[in-house]
Amino acid sequence: MSKLRKPDLVLLHGWGMNQAVWQQWLPLLQPDWQVHTLDLPGFGLSPGCPEPYSLAAICTLLQPQLPDRAVVCGWSLGGLVGIELARRYPQQVRALALLAASPCFMAQPDWPGMSAQVFTQFQQQLSKDMALTIQRFLAIQAMGSPSAKEDIKQLRHAILQLPAPSPAAVSGGLLLLQDSDLRTELARLPLPVYAAFGRLDTLVPIGAEQALQLLMPTAKTHCFAHASHAPFISHPTESTAWLRSIRQQLPA
Repeated sequence: MSKLRKPDLVLLHGWGMNQAVWQQWLPLLQPDWQVHTLDLPGFGLSPGCPEPYSLAAICTLLQPQLPDRAVVCGWSLGGLVGIELARRYPQQVRALALLAASPCFMAQPDWPGMSAQVFTQFQQQLSKDMALTIQRFLAIQAMGSPSAKEDIKQLRHAILQLPAPSPAAVSGGLLLLQDSDLRTELARLPLPVYAAFGRLDTLVPIGAEQALQLLMPTAKTHCFAHASHAPFISHPTESTAWLRSIRQQLPA
């Protein structure tokens, strides 16, 4: 008797990154999943960079790479892309997993997020030195993690495995983080949604967990008590267990 095929898992990386960021995590995931690591347009090995750099254009380019009925796991910026993919192509997205991601990254009166001041600083730095700005962003992602130095090292090593990103994709991706508010779209998704947050995350503050629960009561959330913005690097075993629990809950 042939073995049952493992469910498909699509991993979407964050801003300034590429698919190599998952390489240390993959051996833990592959026993449970058929894993697909996609580069967002303009990053890693993805040749296309749409103009303007919009979620709609990104999803149009990614859709042919999506298997049918996949679990889409989006980290950080990849979470916004995952929400839009699930909205546009529900027949291809079986469930959505948001990892240190938010439907609205910027702080709003009723939503925890990053301050406008921080984003303005990043935009100013980006116009002067793209590589240095990405390096500083790596440091912020690991801030608060007990293994911050090692986390930064792994992130930096992963980025350098593949070609440098397109400047248009880097600046366009930053604007998506600044301008996107997909709270209404997320709440209307007709599929299971799971979200995991790092309690020490300074980019997606832990307050977003409760805000998401109020926005979408059917969503199932999890908190990594000792993680920052990259739980899959600082806490790979716990992150694997989180995805395994999602696999066990998948509808037939």
